Amino acid sequence: MSSPALDMNDWQEDLRAWLEPFLAALGRSEQRYWAPLYLQGLLGPGARKSVEPMAERVCPGQTQQLHHFVCTSPWACEPLEQVLRQTADALVGGDDAVLIIDDTGLPKQGKHSVGVKRQHCGVLGKQANCQVMVSLTLAREEVPVPIDLRLYLPEDWTHDEARRAEAKVPESITFATKGDIALEQIDVARAQGVRFGIVLADAAYGMSAKFRAGLSARGLLWAVGVLPAQKVYPADVTLSAAPQPAVGRPAKHPLPSVPSVQAKDMIESLGPQALRRYAWRNGTKGVLAARFAAVRVRVADGPLMARSQHLPGEAVWLVCELRVTGERKYYFTNHPATATRMTLVRAIKARWSCEQAHQQLKDELGLDHFEGRSWLGLHHHALLSMMAFAYLQHHRLLQAAQSGEKTKTDGTGAAPAAVASRHKARNHRGVLSRDMHPLPPLRRLREHVPA
Repeated sequence: MSSPALDMNDWQEDLRAWLEPFLAALGRSEQRYWAPLYLQGLLGPGARKSVEPMAERVCPGQTQQLHHFVCTSPWACEPLEQVLRQTADALVGGDDAVLIIDDTGLPKQGKHSVGVKRQHCGVLGKQANCQVMVSLTLAREEVPVPIDLRLYLPEDWTHDEARRAEAKVPESITFATKGDIALEQIDVARAQGVRFGIVLADAAYGMSAKFRAGLSARGLLWAVGVLPAQKVYPADVTLSAAPQPAVGRPAKHPLPSVPSVQAKDMIESLGPQALRRYAWRNGTKGVLAARFAAVRVRVADGPLMARSQHLPGEAVWLVCELRVTGERKYYFTNHPATATRMTLVRAIKARWSCEQAHQQLKDELGLDHFEGRSWLGLHHHALLSMMAFAYLQHHRLLQAAQSGEKTKTDGTGAAPAAVASRHKARNHRGVLSRDMHPLPPLRRLREHVPA
């Protein structure tokens, strides 16, 4: 399908009109002047989206002013982030939306950029010198809109006063795990009215009992990846009082009726017939399908007994995915016991759209091109990148609404949720259809943004 033009006589004016709620959240006229120019630099042509090449394209001779706006001007992110969350909710929010927790690595040289450290970098698939940002992405029918990016500050950074001062890390920032950062940002999103039906995360978050407990304590439905060695009990495990010793300390904990086993062994005990084929969507090369097995279990994350064993905790579904490559992935989800296998599969695989959003933020909008070193500058750039992404999603969905078509995903993160206008988004969503054309990917939309 060819990509229609943005249908604007003056796309800068269209962008400024869309930005009005964001600009109203900026306190100074200078900031309201530079924000649209920075967005134009991110959205427009050019492979490099750092300050200098963008300034050459959108405001020649004013590189220092653009640099000051993003790197040192002390405008607060929070008011604009609230507008972004409201905008994303209008586009894709609802009870059938998903909130995806993940992190994304920004490869970086040197040791002075805020939060940089040799750590796991997902984009490279290995340990590397990088910054890591915890992300929240709201998605509906595989249309993602990132709503939060927060830098994970490694623990050695939090105790290094000299590095903190050089990178201008706020005094209020202390060490927090990625899971803690994600839970805090979930609370903010909910408090500001972002609507979603389930929280999704990969095993980097799902292996944390504290993170899973935090989601459950908030009354949220969730589905997360776990490691194959995660210990579980059968769903029908029972507890009995431990016999008291004749001498010594009395027994403190009850005894499970059966020992815990690794998740992979629990799935193996079901036999090969438990793995059944399910297809969850159409991809660029046809139907996406794999074999899945599911069983109700109790997670071994209750109080700690002797010999590093845990008592049974929450009852969940344990799901195993056997991919065509032979690789196996394991998941927990707290869907009710009555949930169908197809419901579990669709929930688990909905996390894919977050990975597409991260890739597009970097490939199309230069999320990883920022060359500053400060905490504030990095978060300014990340926020403006998410705003640019939301603007393109707004136009992508608006085109679908204006064409009157129901659309499907095309493997680029594009899917329905059509919007008649930014103010009437909730009333004009489409639905997935196998018979309609895909929406244009971000790259083809950006090709119609004039230089």
